[in-house]
Amino acid sequence: MKIHDIPATPLAALRKGGVIPAHPLALDATRTLDPRRQRALSRYYLDAGAIGLAVGVHTTQFEIRDHGLLEPVLSLAAEEAARHMSEPFLVAGAVGKTGQAVAEAKLARAKGYHAVLLGLAAMKDAGEDELIAHCRAVAEVMPVIGFYLQPAVGGQVLPYRFWRRFAEIDNVVAIKMAPFNRYRTLDVVRAVVDAGAQDRITLYTGNDDHIVADLLTRFSFPRNGETVSVRIKGGLLGHWAVWTKRAVELLDDIHNREAARSPSQWLELDARTTDANGVLFDVANDFAGCIAAIHEVLRRQGLLEGIWCLNPDETMGPGQKAELDRIARDYPELNDDDFVRANLGRWLS
Repeated sequence: MKIHDIPATPLAALRKGGVIPAHPLALDATRTLDPRRQRALSRYYLDAGAIGLAVGVHTTQFEIRDHGLLEPVLSLAAEEAARHMSEPFLVAGAVGKTGQAVAEAKLARAKGYHAVLLGLAAMKDAGEDELIAHCRAVAEVMPVIGFYLQPAVGGQVLPYRFWRRFAEIDNVVAIKMAPFNRYRTLDVVRAVVDAGAQDRITLYTGNDDHIVADLLTRFSFPRNGETVSVRIKGGLLGHWAVWTKRAVELLDDIHNREAARSPSQWLELDARTTDANGVLFDVANDFAGCIAAIHEVLRRQGLLEGIWCLNPDETMGPGQKAELDRIARDYPELNDDDFVRANLGRWLS
């Protein structure tokens, strides 16, 4: 499967840029998959205006592979996407060594997904040539979205030279940049421009500490005597697995530049969003409670029954619940509680 095999509508949506939530995993009190609430989450995201879903990624919990849940959660999201009029862009996570990643890409292709978000955490000991060969092997199966994951949650430092070579792989359709580091983000953007791949590779932010500013910035680099400018078009984010309706409205404002905000007001919004993310991702406790806190917000809205993770030891960090109360109180404009309340019964039916 090549990029040109992706249907025109979802590919155009990806290219324009949009909100792609990193899909959580709905479990019941026995830590068993809850299909009803798993479907409800997909319905919520798509009705909120997300252009796609990312499933089997960090927010879905990598442990799903050890519990036989990768195929079921991919199937549930694909089924809901097929029912939705928007023709969503479907992203499946692919991880592990080359054999595993290729097998997961084949599963995603069979389930009707359009691209895989390729995690490289299992390849930390690999050299650059081996990493590129790994990426090429997966790209032979279907289109790939590159993933620069921050080291604090399992990623590794990937230099400009790697991204320059990666951008030359002709079945790379996008890159999610989540190093939480401005220098490393610039490495990726410059590599794409230098490779002449800026029209093929759409840039998405995963920098939850810099969401608004990433989306506002025009990046310009010289190439062959000319200046080439690119933008980060959208976000593939765990942060956007909550308050998704507001995220869609935010991105629309940025794309259309119609919001009556001055540059300083945009930066103020960036700071508020980063503060909220610091709580959601449990920065105070080295990201330990990042998935559980997303679950807690969804639980408060009624979309999830509890905050259970597959790993019984994975829960919110000390003080995180009180911090969630704070951002809910201080930044009411960031939540979409009214939207969820109005539609929850339908999504759960």
